[in-house]
Amino acid sequence: MTRIDAVEIRQIDLKPKVRRTDAIQSFVVQETVLVTIRCSDGSVGTGYTYTIGTGGSSIVALLRDHLAPRLMGRDPAAFEAIWRDLFFHTHATAVGAITSLALAAIDTALWDRNTQVAALPLWVAAGGAKQRIRTYTTEGGWLHLSEQELVEQTLQARDSGFSGAKLKVGRPHLSEDVRRLDAVRREVGDGFELMVDANQGFTLAEALRRAAALEPFRLAWLEEPMPAENVDAHRRLCTSTTVPIAVGESLYHPGQFAEYMKADACAIVQADVARVGGITPWLKIAHMAEAYNMAVCPHFLMELHVSLCAAVPNATWVEYIPQLDTLTGERVRIEDGYAVAPVTPGIGIVWDWDAISAQQHLQLSIDGTVAA
Repeated sequence: MTRIDAVEIRQIDLKPKVRRTDAIQSFVVQETVLVTIRCSDGSVGTGYTYTIGTGGSSIVALLRDHLAPRLMGRDPAAFEAIWRDLFFHTHATAVGAITSLALAAIDTALWDRNTQVAALPLWVAAGGAKQRIRTYTTEGGWLHLSEQELVEQTLQARDSGFSGAKLKVGRPHLSEDVRRLDAVRREVGDGFELMVDANQGFTLAEALRRAAALEPFRLAWLEEPMPAENVDAHRRLCTSTTVPIAVGESLYHPGQFAEYMKADACAIVQADVARVGGITPWLKIAHMAEAYNMAVCPHFLMELHVSLCAAVPNATWVEYIPQLDTLTGERVRIEDGYAVAPVTPGIGIVWDWDAISAQQHLQLSIDGTVAA
């Protein structure tokens, strides 16, 4: 039996390519944690996870002290058993962001290793539903942009071949959001999809008011209108508006998604592969959404989500936010507004190890030894 012999943990902090602001926060830095597993047959797999400013060191500590040591001697092909064992080993801290993010780094590394050994790209190994997925951009829709900048950047996205663009909402007064959206819609026309994202910034009363005002703009969805823990508020909003409601980036376990689906509290599922604990639970969420006839449009991490969206039949959009370019040898391929899943075996990310070594500020072995 092949066994896991070694685990390496790295952290690289990446600054955003542009200033990113929304209704409640700014994207300060992507703390990117990489996990590499090395096996007795010489096979290797690398996975990753992230935060947007805080918690990276906590993920590293959880991996180093509690998760990575339990991988030693395990069969890397038994990814379901490993995920479940690690989840229950850390049950005192689950369900929660740090635990799920740490689990994701290991789980994606296992999938990377296993699909390389099988000589299959991830999207084929996980289902192979289709190879191309529509792509929308968020990189030009940030809340601090002026109305004119918002219009210009959305037009640029349309002219660059994107099929849609997401704009942040949550300006101090409803009239500001309406004015900005009206300006964009008038310029891009009806054939270009617009999504909006409130980043959990509204109360139910305000979400009801704003959703009603947004209906004339024929939006693809309103994302995270309220705090994610309030399922019933989202259900009430869904019953009161024609705007599709999207949730998921702030949910951390398949069971939380199940509660939304059972309650008809969302229309679009935005599972984030890192925040739900990896590829293994992400696929379960996607198939559960398929059973409820709901679309999956994942949050962020396009370099990995392009393959996952290609794996399942009900994924309809990939979100374009470039962030890993300085750590990889290849970019996500986009053709005619569609992201194209890579055909190379593994999770589809070609890591540039020289660039990683130059940018990393932390590397740990499983025994806790710090390397310069």
